[in-house]
Amino acid sequence: MSALDLRPAAAPAPWARRVLRHALMETRLVIRNSEQLLLAVVIPLGLIVAGVLAGDRLGLAREPFVASVIALGLWSSGFTSPAITTAFERRYGVLERLVATPLRRSDLLAGKATMIALLAVGQATVLVVAGLLLGWTPTAVAAQVVVAVAVVPLALVTFAGLALTLAGRASAEVTLGLANLIYLVGAAGGLLVPVASFPSWAQPMLRLLPTAALGETLRALATGLFDPVPLLVVLGWAIASVALARKVFRWIS
Repeated sequence: MSALDLRPAAAPAPWARRVLRHALMETRLVIRNSEQLLLAVVIPLGLIVAGVLAGDRLGLAREPFVASVIALGLWSSGFTSPAITTAFERRYGVLERLVATPLRRSDLLAGKATMIALLAVGQATVLVVAGLLLGWTPTAVAAQVVVAVAVVPLALVTFAGLALTLAGRASAEVTLGLANLIYLVGAAGGLLVPVASFPSWAQPMLRLLPTAALGETLRALATGLFDPVPLLVVLGWAIASVALARKVFRWIS
């Protein structure tokens, strides 16, 4: 009879499994947080309903407005939620304890990015279905669909990188205040408010913002226009924000 080999053979899980498990844990935590659901689903749903019911009286065109609200929802899921939750994870020592696991800094970033993608898919599905049920009729052209398919994930990567940059350096209280302030600024800077609504001198600067790039892309998608410029904008932002997050992110306060 052969002897049993009881020697320790500890080894970290494969990279993909580590990232996926961390992403699923992060997703469960966000779904259980009522404040995050308020920003991600309840407020956008309320805006869609209000815009559809009262849009004619307020001068809001249904197709671009619903697209703008979807962009706003993706902004909250991609930036505001991860920034606040990560900052408080640092404050309470959660990230400090993760350092002792096989989860590396790049794994943490990848896990949070995967969580954002999972939430964004579910959130966008809910908002699109709600809009369609209320009479939203987007008229997309094929070329703009391709642009949107590229812009949306790049925008989410950008938002996640910016969120982790903020949460990885500032205190939890500062991050909470700044994240909510930036959320409102982003909503006004090209998400809910189209770039064309601003003075002509401000429009070129606004078009360079990732929030405006996402908003303009989804509005063009809903109204049958073709606008490839936002793709270049978010590509540059995505590369820069991820590089910055990897450079400055700190595990402990």
